[in-house]
Amino acid sequence: MAAAPEPIHDIAHLGSVELLTPKPEQSLWYFRDLLGMEPVHESGASVYLRGYGDYATSTLKLTGAKTNGVGCISWRAASPQALERRAKAIEDAGLGIGWSNGDYGRGRSYRFRDPDGHVMEIYYEEQKFVAPPELHSTLKNLPQKYTGRGVCVRRVDHLALLAKDVEANRKFATGLLGFQLREQVRYDDGKTEIGSWMSPTAIHHQLAYVVDVKAAHGRLHHFSLWVDNRDDVLRAADILIENGIFIEAGPSKHNNSQGFYLYSYEPGGNRVEIYSGSFLVTAPDWEPVTWDEKERGTGTYWGATLPDSFIEYATPDVQTDTKGPLPEVLKEAIASLS
Repeated sequence: MAAAPEPIHDIAHLGSVELLTPKPEQSLWYFRDLLGMEPVHESGASVYLRGYGDYATSTLKLTGAKTNGVGCISWRAASPQALERRAKAIEDAGLGIGWSNGDYGRGRSYRFRDPDGHVMEIYYEEQKFVAPPELHSTLKNLPQKYTGRGVCVRRVDHLALLAKDVEANRKFATGLLGFQLREQVRYDDGKTEIGSWMSPTAIHHQLAYVVDVKAAHGRLHHFSLWVDNRDDVLRAADILIENGIFIEAGPSKHNNSQGFYLYSYEPGGNRVEIYSGSFLVTAPDWEPVTWDEKERGTGTYWGATLPDSFIEYATPDVQTDTKGPLPEVLKEAIASLS
């Protein structure tokens, strides 16, 4: 029997996500005042923020733009040598864009696109957050005190991207970036790959690819922020409703990932998930869990069925004719997003 290929451990974790918004002031209000993130820097049309438990100086970049969606997704490499290795592998695969001197709080970075067109980059050098006196925590191992402002999310957790070809993007993430596949959804006797959940860390997933029912490219399904427990998710529902924010789905529990969730739209139109629960994967020989259409059901372990908007809406939104048998089949599948 041939030996399994040596795992690639060159990516350490999800570093930062850039969200594009046509309503930058209102989006900043949502993330700062309602979700409790801390603004740390401004540059041009962008504001940089972080959760109170994020160790980097910034983990979310809000950029004013004509449309919404995801900008650049940044992954931290495990070492300077790992950065060079991954950059060469991606360049050799024909997906590279090139090197830059890095964004705020980060050093030299290699930018590229995944097979679906999402812009990503890898970097190693990162500025650690040093709290000013008013945010200093009495816990030496907590980068910033718990402010109790709004939801007060702790950290960035994951994001879900739509893709026209899930299999191609999953192979890119596992083969070139070294992510570990945690769970999959396959329909039609396993022939059609609907969604895949992957991670470079013990976190269940930091990246998901799910099929785009509108056959578009480069779109965002949701960006997820972590809170410590279910009570925090329930409290988030109260805070969002009291401030006029539309709650699309939840609080409920997914079967895939076992995550407890709440989905809302920030004012710029991007879907944001408040997330807790789930489980860690520490086993090096983890066998990916595969679900079929019968086992998946609606993707909800308990709670209300996810609405049609969860299937049909992503950012930027596109208007296409989705009539026909394939999208109808996929409607159940995409509801498995977590």
